[in-house]
Amino acid sequence: MRLQSGLNCCETGVVADVLQRVLALLAVLQSGKRFTGAELADRLTIPTRTLRRDISRLRGYGYPVETQPGPGGYYRLVAGRAMPPLLLDDNEAVATLLGLATLSSTGSASEGSLDEAALRAFGKVDQLLPKRLRSRGAALRASLETMPTPAPSTSAETMNRLAEAISRQHVVKFDYVGATGKATTRLVEPYRHMHLHQRWYLLGWDIDKRDWRVFRLDRVAALLAREQTFPPRPLPTGTGLDYLREGMNRHRRRVVLTIDASMRAVADAFHRQEVELNMVAGGATRVVLTLDTWQWLLPALAFLDADFTIEEPEEFRTAIRHFGTRLSRDRT
Repeated sequence: MRLQSGLNCCETGVVADVLQRVLALLAVLQSGKRFTGAELADRLTIPTRTLRRDISRLRGYGYPVETQPGPGGYYRLVAGRAMPPLLLDDNEAVATLLGLATLSSTGSASEGSLDEAALRAFGKVDQLLPKRLRSRGAALRASLETMPTPAPSTSAETMNRLAEAISRQHVVKFDYVGATGKATTRLVEPYRHMHLHQRWYLLGWDIDKRDWRVFRLDRVAALLAREQTFPPRPLPTGTGLDYLREGMNRHRRRVVLTIDASMRAVADAFHRQEVELNMVAGGATRVVLTLDTWQWLLPALAFLDADFTIEEPEEFRTAIRHFGTRLSRDRT
C-alpha cells in the first residue's frame, strides 16, 4: 500500500526514526558541553557509525558541530551558537530581513528598545541562516536602505514582561504618563499587544477604574508583574484593534466617496489613511474612511487628479464644493 507522499509505511517509519534521533542529538549538544563519541552513542543508544552519520546530517542543516579527533576527542556545538540556524526557505529569509529592516527604521534606536534590538539582529541574522542562504542573506542585508520613520521607541523588556503576564494571566502594575502629561500608577489585567500607526499599545482591564483602557507602551514605566492572577474576560469588541480603532474614531466622521481612478492609484494616494477600498462599475473605486475634517481629503484628491463624488457626509460635500468655488475665483 502506497501513501500519497510516495513513501511506503516502512520508509515513513525510517524517516520518522531518523528525525527523532537527530533532534535528540541536537538537544544533547545544545547543553554546550563536550561529549566523546562513546558518550553520545551511549546516551542516545545508537552505534558510533550511526552517530557519525547524524552529526553529518546536523552539519548539512547548518548546525556548527565542532569535532576534535583522536585521544581526548569530542563533539560540541560551537560556543555562542546554542541558537540553531533558522531553517528558512528563500522567501522566508527575505521576509525576515525585510521585517527587521522595517522595524529598525521606526524609533530612536535607544538602548533596550525594540528598534535597537531589530537593528542589531538585522546585522547578524545571516549568520544564523542555513549555509546555502548565508551569502544571499548577507547580500540582501548589504543592499537594503530604509528611511527612518519618526516614532516613539518601545522597550523590548516591557513587551517581553507584558507578553508573559498576558500568557499567565497575571495582573501588572506600572507608572503611566497620559496624553496630558499627568503621571499615574495603574493596576491592570493585560490582554493584548497591538500595533497601529507606528505605535505599540496595550489593551487591558483597569482594575481601579473598572473599565477597559488602552495604554501607549512608550508611556509605560516601572512595569511589575504581580503573582495575582485574573479570570479572563470577553474582549469589549471582536478584537483589540477594533476597540483601539473605535476609540481613535470616536470623534471622526464616516466619509464615503467614489473616485474615477484605479484601486491601486487610490491606495497610493490615501496611503497615510486607514481606508476601505472596493472596485465599482467602470473601473472606479469606492473609498470608505473616517476623518476629523474635510480638509484631510484634499491632498489625496489633488494627487489623484481624477473626478470624484462625495456620497457622505453632506457637510463634507458642501464644504469641498465651496472650496472649489473659492479656488475658481479670478482675483487678478
